Amino acid sequence: MRQFPAFFNLEGARIAVFGDGDEAARKLRLLVSSPAALVLVGGFADRALAAEFEGRVTVVGRAARETALDGARLAIIAEGDETHRSEALAAVRARNIPVNVVDFPEDCDFTVPSILDRGEIVAAIGSGGAAPVLAKAVRAKLEALLPARIGELAVLARRLRPFVSEAVLDKTARRRFWERALTGPAAEAAYAGDLEKAEALLKSAALATGRAAGVVHIVGAGPGDPELLTLKALRVLQEADVVYYDRLVSPEILGLIRRDASRVPVGKSKGDHSVPQPEIHHRLVASAREGLRVVRLKGGDPFIFGRGGEELEAVRAEGVAVHVVPGISSALGCAASAGIPLTHRDHAQTLTFVTGHAKAGGVPDLDWAALARPAQTVVVFMGVDTAPIIAERLIAAGRDGRTPIAVIENGTRPEEVRVYGELSELPFLIEEEGITGPALLIIGEVAGIPLTGIQIGQFLPPEFAGPARHDALAFEE
Repeated sequence: MRQFPAFFNLEGARIAVFGDGDEAARKLRLLVSSPAALVLVGGFADRALAAEFEGRVTVVGRAARETALDGARLAIIAEGDETHRSEALAAVRARNIPVNVVDFPEDCDFTVPSILDRGEIVAAIGSGGAAPVLAKAVRAKLEALLPARIGELAVLARRLRPFVSEAVLDKTARRRFWERALTGPAAEAAYAGDLEKAEALLKSAALATGRAAGVVHIVGAGPGDPELLTLKALRVLQEADVVYYDRLVSPEILGLIRRDASRVPVGKSKGDHSVPQPEIHHRLVASAREGLRVVRLKGGDPFIFGRGGEELEAVRAEGVAVHVVPGISSALGCAASAGIPLTHRDHAQTLTFVTGHAKAGGVPDLDWAALARPAQTVVVFMGVDTAPIIAERLIAAGRDGRTPIAVIENGTRPEEVRVYGELSELPFLIEEEGITGPALLIIGEVAGIPLTGIQIGQFLPPEFAGPARHDALAFEE
């Protein structure tokens, strides 16, 4: 670490900025929201810049630089003229004031980092002047990760510190309280804009046991690509004490879980329900009652054929706080990865999600006549094993056997496989290509769009008859 990061307290401070152009204005914009008194040595010739800082910055001429430096805690030199820059630097050095000289890192005592400002929460990313653009890129990523109201939560925590100190006398218990309380239900309330509720939850938790109540988050992990995870899901994963995860959650997403969190696999595979659903409910509730932050991590979206509704009801029935974080459904993720629009204004006005697996096993009792209607897309979850009967019943109900279909296995992942063909070929395609799942069936004219030469709304031409297998990169050009 060549540079040591530090935060200066600007309460009652004075900062001198030297310059008269855009660079000086950029530095002033970083500082005007602080409580420091700002002095610009030089003045703006541009009327728009002068108007922007009028009443917020004291402006003096260069002849008054010595007076401007009286009591200054920091100085920034943004002079384009070499003579003015040298004179300003000499004056600052004579007083031993920490200085930043724009574009001259060899003359700097400190560099100005890329700053993320959330009120009481401030993050600064520096590159030591080596790559400011890279530092800005990192800041942009942090901007997306930090909740917009995290500064308001910090203000609330500051205000309640005396209250918590009196309610929780033991220092270790108090530290544990803050660790949990600021990532639990109170934090969620603050992020939602309900600071009154957040304060009540913090006080209640402090008065009760000095430990925030446990909470369950039912989180959708998306189809597999970690970049498709929502920002809220990522935050919750990094705050969790224990994560109960499904078999379909990718290793890359599991790698984003907080390192010291417990990871418990509870996923089911075909014919193997090693952890029955009631037992999952029991574990979620029991962990929350221990005061833990619990995450139930499910592939895709928990409310689309993911049994998330059952888990929500079970946890609520036990009086445990529970929140749901939606995920990108595998239907949306796989279709997007393959370049298949699930709806189209002229050719697919209806989109239907169905399950290919009944509660008691076998084929579900679906409205086959409705699913066989033209101008619609049917997406089948968990339909690999029942694909032959699904195809047979759709065709029997009137769906043309030449209707384009796509089978997408391990969608959005590096090992993704896409198979295209016609509805009448569906069982043969799955068997011939060795598709075992997890896979999604997309039935409808839109499924033929990715294949070269297909016109929207037409069936597959003869030259595309038979199975067509393509790797995950086939259509990215």
